[in-house]
Amino acid sequence: MTATGAVEGARLGTTLMHEHVFINLLREYRGTGLIQDLPLMRSELERYREAGGVTLVDVTSAELTWGASPDPGGVYGARPPASAEHTAEHTRAPDNVAALHELSVATGVRIVLGTGHYRDPYLGDDFDRKSVDAISELLVRDLVEGFAGTRIRAGLIGEVGSDQWFISAREERNLRASARASRRTNAVISTHAARWPVGRRQLDLLLEEGVSPVRVIIGHCDTVNIPEYHLDLARSGCYVQFDTIRPGAEFALNTRVSHIVSLIRAGFIDSILLSHDVCGRDHLHAYGGGGFDYISRHFAKRLAQAGVDAGELDHILIENPRRALSGEAG
Repeated sequence: MTATGAVEGARLGTTLMHEHVFINLLREYRGTGLIQDLPLMRSELERYREAGGVTLVDVTSAELTWGASPDPGGVYGARPPASAEHTAEHTRAPDNVAALHELSVATGVRIVLGTGHYRDPYLGDDFDRKSVDAISELLVRDLVEGFAGTRIRAGLIGEVGSDQWFISAREERNLRASARASRRTNAVISTHAARWPVGRRQLDLLLEEGVSPVRVIIGHCDTVNIPEYHLDLARSGCYVQFDTIRPGAEFALNTRVSHIVSLIRAGFIDSILLSHDVCGRDHLHAYGGGGFDYISRHFAKRLAQAGVDAGELDHILIENPRRALSGEAG
């Protein structure tokens, strides 16, 4: 399911599984955490399309979509940060959904929209006032009927996750709600599990709720430099996502190549997903970053130099996303 409607899995092509087109992260990144410029993002997506990119998964959670417009009262109407009033019925603002649809039509890039809630500290006190099942119902609505105020449906759940090395009480309720929505719709769940190996705890909780491991993507695995952690997740049957692949320090890039090659050679190529997690202006070409095409234009060459052949790379960038999004073996 994409912003412009359902498509056959075979037509998804090269797919980035964890990106943000519009986002408001000013709470944590005052200098770079706001991306809200429609013409700018059209240019960035066009570069991705020119590099052979076909599909992009936008996993911008409810708490990150509000206040991301420079056009108060206009067609994209600016809004304040998420509040109980906003998130009671919306996981994405209708104008946010409309802008993504417009960009998809203009650039030819298929955009898959995520639904869900983010993590602490973004989950405010109002989050405690709704039951797990009530939270889940809104996710199911987004996936089955469409985002409130639109007829555009979500294509997955995420990103949802954990801020630190443990799962907080609010995060647990969020993950359980996501699990129940996934069970009802077969939607894959994409998590935020940065810096610590908390993805194992996330997976265990989701499995406890009855979710199949093949419907789980543990995110930000490349920010956890523990190969045994990646291998454990792959053996458990979930997707292991290396999704902060950006230009920068040689050590960081070489480490990511090593992790990916190690999983391939261990027989887990089916478990690997790649992306950039563009979530700040400094990640965009316009501000000196690698944009959405860094993997295609540059990182792929590093993988080739490390012995990953073209067929293996296509398997990771095309076949694995197709299976994850279409629900195969789910």
